[in-house]
Amino acid sequence: MLTIWGRLNSHNVKKVVWAAVEADLQWERHDIGGQFGYTPEYLAMNPNRLVPTIQDGDLTLWESNAILRYIADQHARHLWSGTAKARAQTDRWLDWQFQFADAQRAAFLELVRVPEAERDTAKIEKGAEATSKMMAILNDVLSGQEWLSGKDFGIGDIPMGTYTHTWLTLGLDRIEAPHVRAWYQKLLDRPGFEYVTIPLT
Repeated sequence: MLTIWGRLNSHNVKKVVWAAVEADLQWERHDIGGQFGYTPEYLAMNPNRLVPTIQDGDLTLWESNAILRYIADQHARHLWSGTAKARAQTDRWLDWQFQFADAQRAAFLELVRVPEAERDTAKIEKGAEATSKMMAILNDVLSGQEWLSGKDFGIGDIPMGTYTHTWLTLGLDRIEAPHVRAWYQKLLDRPGFEYVTIPLT
């Protein structure tokens, strides 16, 4: 049984829950972080005051994309298979997603956590511009391949799949990205993606 610690309105927890479903794992989740706070017991497992953390047998692991790699290696090699070169092409999207999260963060906080009358439109516009530039890159890649992981869905699709849902639903001004939208439509049918669509508030 995989135990996942973290509130489900967190991007990083959503990624891990989605991966657990894709891997067909038995799992349970406990609310922690955000509005739920952190217990001393949790901070003993993860001193960073962040989520998620998993426990799998005698393994305790934090950092969401490290968890994705572990789940794929240990439980679902079909999500991260092939040669070292092919795996590296997949793996880069797990790192690239952090750049996208940085580009989107300020606009996300303004639109989700700040009352409408108090929002900083300059931060929102800056986030819209920064994320559109990155989505143009993603759109170009997806014009030549079906999945970020290559010809088959894999672990590389999960991080940006999670953040793309937010990008498409956040209310930002966006570029037209037809290949991203076509990829996203396929993600909607993936097992576990329903957890990604849970509201972030």
